[in-house]
Amino acid sequence: MLRASLLALGLFAGSVFAATAPPTYGPELQGFDYPYPLKHYSFESQGTSLQMGYMDVPASGKANGQTLVLMHGKNFCAATWESSIKALTQAGYRVVAPDQIGFCTSSKPEHYQYSFQQLASNTHELLASLGLENVTVLGHSTGGMLATRYALQYPTQVQRLALVNPIGLEDWKALGVPYRSVDQWFARESKLNADGIRNYERSTYYAGRWKPEFERWVSMLAGLNQGPGHNLVAWNSALIYDMIFTQPVYYEFKNLQMPTLLLIGDADTTAIGSDIAPPEVKARIGHYNVLGKQVSQLIPHGTLVEFPGLGHAPQMEEPERFHAALLGWLAKQP
Repeated sequence: MLRASLLALGLFAGSVFAATAPPTYGPELQGFDYPYPLKHYSFESQGTSLQMGYMDVPASGKANGQTLVLMHGKNFCAATWESSIKALTQAGYRVVAPDQIGFCTSSKPEHYQYSFQQLASNTHELLASLGLENVTVLGHSTGGMLATRYALQYPTQVQRLALVNPIGLEDWKALGVPYRSVDQWFARESKLNADGIRNYERSTYYAGRWKPEFERWVSMLAGLNQGPGHNLVAWNSALIYDMIFTQPVYYEFKNLQMPTLLLIGDADTTAIGSDIAPPEVKARIGHYNVLGKQVSQLIPHGTLVEFPGLGHAPQMEEPERFHAALLGWLAKQP
């Protein structure tokens, strides 16, 4: 009798869990907890009042007087740098991790001319407001494209540049990937859900593997996209994808003059538009095991560190291994 009652209770609890709707968050990710205190920087851009959410975390170990600025990827937020912020601050660095306009805890304007130059300028204003002139910039994924643009735009203020599986190591449109209009991107982004996000991240970000701690980031992205700001979030996402596809940085890697580190999970296959590319085009894009080597040769003071078998987010997949490589390189640089 007791066993039957426990079984019934378990089945009931399971059905309740299955029926529980995933969390949703506000249009600026209201309701999602950031790992460190969240601040906001308000400014005017393109005739609109905007604000950027950011974390400014002091060194928890012996301070070395250096600051790292972390730039998140397209399907990421400043919060996804959680383990990196901890490792860097323990090593004595101050860390500033902003959410770019259109993302996460920052404004989602109804109309905005997105460019990497504009996002770089916004970030530069934020850093100036914090009294920061000389920094090391660390960018992941789309944040790698932005970090590259930032370093090109403000070369005297970027001491070192580190790029984690940056997209933009190739020019997809030049290689034959078809153009998607903003309206087509919007239709695609409007359909995002947790299952689709999880499946994509498992196959691309983590090379087919999954850990329970990754679920938090699925919930973050799905909750933002399915929350009360759904249409505005999807619209800004569409504008940002158009920026990524049409504004390559590939041709300017040769102009980077600061020490630059490429941290590459070589099982990554990320390539914007690969889902609609002809088979012969899809077959030749997104090979990070090749792209990392090629681009490291284009950068005058480039260093390549590869993580065999890891995917798009090595800093999240194997953080200890990743941070050992990053901190080792930082310690060797002037």
